[in-house]
Amino acid sequence: MSEPSVKSDVIEQTALEAAAAVQVWSEKGESVTFGSLFEHQKTIVVFIRLFGPAGHFLCGLCQAYVEELGKIPKSTLDAAGTRIVVIGCGEWSVIKQYKGHILADSDNYPYEIYAEPTRTIHRELGLITNIKGPGPGEKSKSYVPSLLGSTLSSIARGLRNITSTTKVGNFSQLGGDFVLGPGLNVTFAWRMRNSHDHVEIDDLMKAAGVAYSTGASQSNSTA
Repeated sequence: MSEPSVKSDVIEQTALEAAAAVQVWSEKGESVTFGSLFEHQKTIVVFIRLFGPAGHFLCGLCQAYVEELGKIPKSTLDAAGTRIVVIGCGEWSVIKQYKGHILADSDNYPYEIYAEPTRTIHRELGLITNIKGPGPGEKSKSYVPSLLGSTLSSIARGLRNITSTTKVGNFSQLGGDFVLGPGLNVTFAWRMRNSHDHVEIDDLMKAAGVAYSTGASQSNSTA
C-alpha cells in the first residue's frame, strides 16, 4: 500500500499521555478516558470543529467529512484491524441531533462520536484556533462541498436549530486527524491549518493501512 501524500505532524509523547487521561462523553452522557478509545486497537481519531446542528456558516465542511467517513465499510476497517472515532468540542447532548443531520436515522451512523467540551485534548495535541479559509491558490480538499451550497444549507440548519447554538462547540476551534494506538503509539497526526483542512480521506486511510479509496467507492456507487 502506498504512503500518504502528506507528512505526519509530530505529537510529543508527554502531550499524548496528558490527552489520554482526559474524559470524553458519549451521546448517552457516559464518560470514558480519551486513551481508552485506542488502548487496545489502532484507531482513526477525527476531531471535528463543531457538532453542527446549530448551523454555523462553516460547520457543513466538517459534516461533509464525517459523512464521507460514514461511507467506509466497517468490514474494510475490520480487515485492517482499526476503527473510526469522531470527537467534537461541543456538548454531548447534541451528538444524536448532529448524527441526524448526517443520516435520517441517527442510530445508523456506523462509528462512535464523542464530545470533549473543555477542549483540553485539543490544547494538549496542539490543535489551533482560527477562522481562516484556504489561502490564495490553495487547492480545495475533495470533501469540501461548493461554498454556496454549504453556506445556504448551514443557514437553513441554523434557523431550524437556533436553540442549540451554545452547545455545538467553539466556532474558531480547528480539528485534526490521527491514527493512534494500540497504547500510546502515534502512526499519523494531522492538525488542521484552516477551516477546510482535514486531511484527504484517502491519505488518512493509507496512514491507517486501510485498503479504501473514495474514488473507487464513488465508482461502485454509480455502477
